[in-house]
Amino acid sequence: MAQNSGRTLYDKIWQSHTIDILPTGQTQLFIGLHLIHEITTAPAFDMLREKGLKIAFPERTFATLDHIVPTDMRARPFLDSQAEELTQALEKNVAQFGVEFFGLDSDKQGIVHVIGPQLGLTQPGMTLACGDSHTSTHGAFGMLAFGIGTSQVRDVLATQSLAMDKLKVRRINVSGTLAEGVYAKDVILNIIRRLGVAGGKGFAYEYGGAVVEKMSMEERMTVCNMSIEGGAMAGYVNPDETTFAFLKGREFAPKGADFEQAVAYWKSVASDPNARYDDVVEMNGSEIEPTVTWGINPGQAVGISEKLPLPEEFADPEGARKAYEHMGWQPGKPILGTPVDVAFIGSCTNSRLSDLRAAAKIVKGRRVQSGVRALVVPGSAAVKALAEKEGLDRIFTQAGFEWREAGCSMCLAMNPDKLQGREICASSSNRNFIGRQGSPGGRTILMSPAMAAAAALSGKIVDVREYLR
Repeated sequence: MAQNSGRTLYDKIWQSHTIDILPTGQTQLFIGLHLIHEITTAPAFDMLREKGLKIAFPERTFATLDHIVPTDMRARPFLDSQAEELTQALEKNVAQFGVEFFGLDSDKQGIVHVIGPQLGLTQPGMTLACGDSHTSTHGAFGMLAFGIGTSQVRDVLATQSLAMDKLKVRRINVSGTLAEGVYAKDVILNIIRRLGVAGGKGFAYEYGGAVVEKMSMEERMTVCNMSIEGGAMAGYVNPDETTFAFLKGREFAPKGADFEQAVAYWKSVASDPNARYDDVVEMNGSEIEPTVTWGINPGQAVGISEKLPLPEEFADPEGARKAYEHMGWQPGKPILGTPVDVAFIGSCTNSRLSDLRAAAKIVKGRRVQSGVRALVVPGSAAVKALAEKEGLDRIFTQAGFEWREAGCSMCLAMNPDKLQGREICASSSNRNFIGRQGSPGGRTILMSPAMAAAAALSGKIVDVREYLR
């Protein structure tokens, strides 16, 4: 019997999508699916016009509105003139170049990394590119997904390919079982905390082990979403029966006999049992507790029972001191009890139906603490509709949350949803950089949606497990 090839999923997809080796030594890689939105596309389309170029494969490109759209007042023209200008530019460009577009009047509109999987566009064995940092989300389906810049958006539109350097592959095994009140967000925050925000530089992360294998697709998307926060250019999970069951019946997924044929191919792209990795990291998921960030990057995190670390415990003590200076915390103090002004449940990391259900479980029958501004922003129009069908919207609004339309919202504040002054936000988003949520003095604490819900109810950081007992 022939020996397995010992190849990773990354190796297989890279090889099958290689067009040529360029004189620079880079690989010209075919991109199977290109997702675009309003922020990084306008200059790219202008560059095509300047050179008189068309889109090489318009049927492989799909567009939506997510980053700058308001999530409350959506009357056109938008009050924000820049948002209106970018929206009009995308509307004009997709019409001129023949790209399928999910605008505000579409039931398919939503955050680009939510709608791709939801529609079945995201499939195992593919390559995908999008002008957004968190494109690695799609790797949850067993594909290679890359966040790219505006000039690369132009390149993909014009040639359906990218010039790229091949990455190394690090396998991250998360063994054991997650305790109640511990979620996928806690897993990825612990991975980044351990390996560092630059630990993945030059790597793709392959996530596996018992904890990851038991995860739903939406949980796997949360983990892969934040690969970039650990410095990895891509993150993925090998496709399995959970993947195939999620995709079956989706609008753009293969149908009938084609689906069975596709599954056979999808199984073949998974990493071989004896695949060779450049590095392997072992973690015990049973030891993970609810986790929150305390600083100004996602690697500055602690378990809910821990005290804030001392700067001298870090390889970069000055970086820790800068974080403490901005946040206003004292090293050695507990993170529990830290007051919050805002709670935000949303973003491409945690705005799917399972995220909203987890938060609603905490919120049901309770009230948001007086003085706390609390928002729930579904990741897509379809997620919003499904949540409303289940009555989740009523659970949130009766508790005092604002229930919004789909969009990126307060994750990056390129829209009216912003922090004010020195507000502290309990956020289910992915970045806690200075100014990320719209205020130079604003402070962001990353956590799971359930933890953010508990913070809204308490007006401070609490252990969500107290609400689950």
